[in-house]
Amino acid sequence: MVSANADEKKEPDNQTPTYSQTDMLDRPLMERYILDELKSLRQDQQDLERRLTVQITDRELAVADKSMNYANVTVTYFFYIIAGVASLIALIGWHSLREVKVNTTEMADKRLNKIAQEYEKKFLALERDLKRKTRIISDNNREIEIINEIHNLWLRAQSMQTADQRIEVYDEILKIRPGDLEALTYKADAVMAIKEYHWAMSLCNRVLELDENNGPALYQRACAYARLGAEEQAIEDLQRAVETSPSLKEAAAEEDDLESLYGNKKFEAWLQGDPEKTD
Repeated sequence: MVSANADEKKEPDNQTPTYSQTDMLDRPLMERYILDELKSLRQDQQDLERRLTVQITDRELAVADKSMNYANVTVTYFFYIIAGVASLIALIGWHSLREVKVNTTEMADKRLNKIAQEYEKKFLALERDLKRKTRIISDNNREIEIINEIHNLWLRAQSMQTADQRIEVYDEILKIRPGDLEALTYKADAVMAIKEYHWAMSLCNRVLELDENNGPALYQRACAYARLGAEEQAIEDLQRAVETSPSLKEAAAEEDDLESLYGNKKFEAWLQGDPEKTD
């Protein structure tokens, strides 16, 4: 396991960076890029929300305007029809005229009710669509806030000087996102620094239950196995870890937690890349 405490490690000029000291933990340009992307995403979402509100409002006004025009034209035509029919019915008699008036009124009421129901359904559909899009925008904003919060916690973890402090920060990340594989793996790395090897193995097993080919988790578990004296299991996990992440082989050659494997013929053959001796 690679410890993050600078005062616990020798730093020769030609030493290869260990697992926890690689550029995987110090990428300010990438962090700045991510923050800019997040900011741009939030602005785009705010612009989308504003445009949606304007478009929906314009659509509602247009629908209302069309509804009123349609009703006005319909009623006007009915009046024209009534006027024409009334002139004709006047010759037949007052009784027939009353019947025509009642029937015409009923027809007009039915038609207007039907139009009102149709537009009511359209307004309800627009309202549901607006609520759905508003909920999506709200969820996206919340996700951005969570991403920013987790990013700040990762930066805090990198600045911590002790393993116990890093473990506390990783626990905060896991409270926000339970089961975060990366946080569990880095927590196992910090736990190894305080010599809690069984705890570190348990954390690695949780990661491997969800991702059986997770290279960093396999590497950390190999370190725990080595510390506990299970050399065969340690070498097996190292082989699997390097198959997934070849760069871990260089870290293994300088790993303090693997000192118990030095002298093991299978381990030495694996480091030298001799497949016959590792079988």
